Amino acid sequence: MNPDYPFHFDGCGRTASTNDDDHVRDLIEQLLFTRPGERVNRPDFGSGLLQLVFAPNSDELAATAQFLVQGSLQQWLGDLILVEGVNVESHESTFQVTVQYTVRRTQQRQVAQFGPGGL
Repeated sequence: MNPDYPFHFDGCGRTASTNDDDHVRDLIEQLLFTRPGERVNRPDFGSGLLQLVFAPNSDELAATAQFLVQGSLQQWLGDLILVEGVNVESHESTFQVTVQYTVRRTQQRQVAQFGPGGL
C-alpha cells in the first residue's frame, strides 16, 4: 500500500484524495517512521521506533518497541483513534508491528501492519 498523506496521484496522473480509513492508517505510519527531533516545529513528534532498528533483535527489543509505539499513538493520535492493542513480533533480523485500533469518528475497528519493508 502506498502512503498518500492524504493526497496522491491516480492512474491518470491527476491528484486524488484518500478515504478516511486510509488517511488514519497513513497518520499511524507517519508517526511510526518519524524520529523524534526530525520535525522542527514538533521535536517530540515520532515514536522512536527507527532508533531501535540497529539494536540486537530480541524479545526485550520487541517489548521496548511495543511500549514506545503504544505511548506515541496514544499521545499523538489519541483524539483520532482508540488504541486497542499493539503487538511487536521479532522475526530473525526484523520485527513486525501490528496496531489494532478503532477510529473514534466512525467507530470502525481497524488493523494495520507495518513490517520488514518499512523497518
